[in-house]
Amino acid sequence: MKVNGSCHCGAIPFTAEVDESHVMVCHCTDCQTLTGSAFRVVVPAESQALRLEGAPKIYVKTAQSGAQRVQAFCPNCGTPLYSSAVADAKRVFLRTGAIRERARLRPALQIWRRSAVGWLDGLSSVPACSEQQALEVR
Repeated sequence: MKVNGSCHCGAIPFTAEVDESHVMVCHCTDCQTLTGSAFRVVVPAESQALRLEGAPKIYVKTAQSGAQRVQAFCPNCGTPLYSSAVADAKRVFLRTGAIRERARLRPALQIWRRSAVGWLDGLSSVPACSEQQALEVR
């Protein structure tokens, strides 16, 4: 599947060819911290199938295992774009939030589920609004 995306400010547009059957949700604590959220959703793409305009900022994180991963994000607005292994960058993991076709990318796998936040399974019972509204939080 061909996807199109961009960072929030539009400085780094991209296109890629992805396999939508391999979308993953990662619940690891590194992804929670790096997204500022409860999890991250990614889809793999071959590096040669990714076309970026502009130059992302690169941060290399070291996991508990010692493995190093490139984290690429927009230097202007901070939007996470992709990650890849430092040792073997043949494949990148695109951040689905930056992909326009994200609604078509349904997760097929969850990883690091042991680190998932406890309230995630009950999220459907939390009151919801279709847009931002002032809600009384108890």
